[in-house]
Amino acid sequence: MNLWGDLKSARLMYLKAALFLAAGLAASAGILAESMSARTAFLLSVTVWSFCRLYYFAFHVIEHYIDPGYRFAGLGSLLVYLFQKRKPGTPPPH
Repeated sequence: MNLWGDLKSARLMYLKAALFLAAGLAASAGILAESMSARTAFLLSVTVWSFCRLYYFAFHVIEHYIDPGYRFAGLGSLLVYLFQKRKPGTPPPH
């Protein structure tokens, strides 16, 4: 069993999503427990929403609307893409 390969099991993918949800809820609860205020809750909500939209832009908008010929492998791949001088639709250098 290759622990570092691509995740192929649907059950493990759902488990991974559940763990992300649990971690996010626990972290949010911890932040709110430290500073229980409407302002903190609002700023935390805006932070989460903004990063979700940035993630959507990085991995959906760029791939489907800006440069349909490019596929990202992760945030590192996105950074390389953003700093490269290439035209949309051309294959990445190898």
